Amino acid sequence: MKRTFRNIVAVLAGILIGSFVNMGIVLISGSIIPPPEGADVTTMEGLRESMHLFLPKHFMMPFLAHALGTFVGAFITGIIAATFKLKWAVLVGILFLAGGVTNVFMLPSPAWFALIDIALAYIPMGYLGGKTALIAKKTVLIFM
Repeated sequence: MKRTFRNIVAVLAGILIGSFVNMGIVLISGSIIPPPEGADVTTMEGLRESMHLFLPKHFMMPFLAHALGTFVGAFITGIIAATFKLKWAVLVGILFLAGGVTNVFMLPSPAWFALIDIALAYIPMGYLGGKTALIAKKTVLIFM
């Protein structure tokens, strides 16, 4: 029972922290790569209407937000989980993938971006986050 509770907390913490990372990157992205002239990125509708103005460089930060948010969420899950750490971390990747697929339908983006984002930002990052957590746990144990 204690392990089950810890695993649930691990997944919830991974989703929460990963989401914060994702949103943090999205919020600062406009100051790193300014949106195109005339694009209203303050609302979902404005973003949807101005998507045709976006160049490939404007999709770098959203991809980074999705990939790093998923990676950090999976890493946190892998660190906290009591059992099956990698499986729980990949589950976080799958849950972020569900959000990414939903986002593709809500906010039409170029097909090339949708494919790259769906293929590389979620499941692979969930796996890498989980593997990194396992390596980090082993490294800490060696030094203790």
